[in-house]
Amino acid sequence: MNRLWKLYHREIPPFLQEFSAAPPMARLKAVGMNCGCEYTHFPRFAGIGPYSRYDHSLGVALIVWHFTGDRKQALAGLFHDIGTPVFAHVVDFLNGDHLRQESTEAGTAERITDSPELCALLERYGLTVEQTADYHQYPIADNPSPALSADRLEYTLGNALNYGFADMEQLRGFYEDLTVGEDEAGRPELVFSTPETAAAFTRTALRNARVYVADEDRFAMQSLADLLRLALDRGVLRREELWGTEGPVIQKLAADPVCGPAWRRFCGWSRILRSAECPGDGWLQVDAKKRWIDPLVRGMGRVSQWDMEVRKQLEWFWDLDFSQWLSAE
Repeated sequence: MNRLWKLYHREIPPFLQEFSAAPPMARLKAVGMNCGCEYTHFPRFAGIGPYSRYDHSLGVALIVWHFTGDRKQALAGLFHDIGTPVFAHVVDFLNGDHLRQESTEAGTAERITDSPELCALLERYGLTVEQTADYHQYPIADNPSPALSADRLEYTLGNALNYGFADMEQLRGFYEDLTVGEDEAGRPELVFSTPETAAAFTRTALRNARVYVADEDRFAMQSLADLLRLALDRGVLRREELWGTEGPVIQKLAADPVCGPAWRRFCGWSRILRSAECPGDGWLQVDAKKRWIDPLVRGMGRVSQWDMEVRKQLEWFWDLDFSQWLSAE
């Protein structure tokens, strides 16, 4: 997915090259964006390419740098996923926080502080941990949903490319139409210049959003969280190992006589089964966090205010019901 980096900014500035090479950032190359779903054989995930939290984090930093030219804001974007565990939001399911997905955001400052490489670089550039550990303080990097931020923009473009919902030319059209404007409260926000481009982007983001709450996605994430809980209870894994990389964790799961068969079943799933009532063991009812973007167009307001077709699609998405029972084979 690093082919998107040149779209975000013509080159990776030296300071981002230095910070992204530090071990806590390099670890994210082995933590995926698709929360373990890419290890299954569900058709919507089986054919996707690699897309790591490192790809995403450096992409966010480049977008922030492109639109602000501010090192501390760009580094806050770079560091925002530094504390992400293996399988990412699966650990929010493990922690019982999957409807907010905030439990895995903690620990950014500690991971920066614990890295001598990052601390030395911050000192060299005259920056502090406090300036770079919380990207929520910089609206271009992050802002309240459903506004458009660098974080939401990057994973929207990255996933749209990976799922086949848009090609590079379409993504370039989206990106080059953006500029920095102001939201309803006067805070900076990435805004579109052209209404047609904004509407097309919103529809593309909504296609992604449907994947994020798809039956396959919800069932796989909850099932993998249950497997991790089993592995922790059995002593196959220590909780701190969840903040390592996915390869060693998978090896330990696969080698265990109980977790191994469960992992191989997980990887072999290719079809979701659905039922209005619970048929028995192995069936799950899984709610989901709904993510969507309703961007601003300069001088026109948010897309849903003037594009009724987009409004209808968003209303359909908001009304999705997750009461069905799910299993897989």
